[in-house]
Amino acid sequence: MEILAPFKEVIEEIVDAGGEISKLCFQCGRCDTVCPWNRVRDFSIRKIIRQANLGLTEVDGEDIWLCTTCGRCADNCPRGVKQIDIGVSLRRMASEYEVFPASVKSARTARAGIISEGNPLSESRDKRDAWAKDLSLKPFSEEMEILYFAGCYFSYDPRMKKVAVATANILKKAGVEFGILGNKENCCGESIRKTGSEDVFRDVARQNIKTFIDHGVKKILVSSPHCYHTFKNEYPEFMVHFDVVFATEYILELLQTGRLIISGEYNKKVTYHDPCYLGRHNGIYDQPREILDRVPGLELVEMIDSRKDSLCCGGGGGRIWMDTLKGERFSDIRLDQALDVGAQELVTSCPYCITNFEDSRLTMEYEDRLEIKDIMEIVQDVIE
Repeated sequence: MEILAPFKEVIEEIVDAGGEISKLCFQCGRCDTVCPWNRVRDFSIRKIIRQANLGLTEVDGEDIWLCTTCGRCADNCPRGVKQIDIGVSLRRMASEYEVFPASVKSARTARAGIISEGNPLSESRDKRDAWAKDLSLKPFSEEMEILYFAGCYFSYDPRMKKVAVATANILKKAGVEFGILGNKENCCGESIRKTGSEDVFRDVARQNIKTFIDHGVKKILVSSPHCYHTFKNEYPEFMVHFDVVFATEYILELLQTGRLIISGEYNKKVTYHDPCYLGRHNGIYDQPREILDRVPGLELVEMIDSRKDSLCCGGGGGRIWMDTLKGERFSDIRLDQALDVGAQELVTSCPYCITNFEDSRLTMEYEDRLEIKDIMEIVQDVIE
């Protein structure tokens, strides 16, 4: 029988990295029962926490990199154990020692892209505002009503550029005075922080904060739940507070105040997917549905896992940059759930979700059975 000895330095580093709360865990196992990984393979966050308490964590293994930080475990924990914080603290340790399994190597490429070009896709910083080249958008200035912070995926990914364009068109239609930062915009840093690169996160956060302050930014509109979560809940660690609003929140306000008018119909049956970082992490469930309910002809149906029980797409926690084996993709399950309720379109409000859903749609050969949409694309259709 192999006898394992605890490593005191591991326990100390976990505590220093914010993982001391793991001591509250009494190993009830509820976290494992709600973890989406256990729908596709065996995985135990409970075991990881127990090993962390004993100083027996294998920081060179794959398990600490599987968590998508979806929040279901923390949301269901009777003891308030912050599983995400513990997991991130372990990833920080691995990052410090530069210990990464093969499936995580691509996340290191994302980190290099943020350092060199300000985005995890390693695209040229000079092309960050190329998505807006035909829209005649103005650079943000202090007298403007709001800054539209598009974010990395919306600036570079061909599919997500369409959502950024739709959002800008909606704002213009409503007469909103807004501007963009263009190549002065940096990645918000959320996913790279979740993969343990704390120093890189803090560097890009400080750069963004300085840019916001230098330009007199007070109100920030974002299209990514990950940007929303980071600006609203993590940037205050730097003693700054900006008024951060998510796209669906702001568009609903424009509809409620009459600044934006829906004039068309959308005769399709759709189902809405709650992104983890919009729903569970920030409690935004009703506003997206209220927008959809306002659209004439649109029939909204709910999937089996919705609202606080929404099934993660698999892209959070930096997993969007990592390899996931075929047969282990949560997004495959989600598409089947959408079809089970007879939906013609799966609608959401997150670039990671849309990216994963579009990939599953192709690999599962569902192109003729289901479309993937962002809410902004539907709103654009019914106001023109």
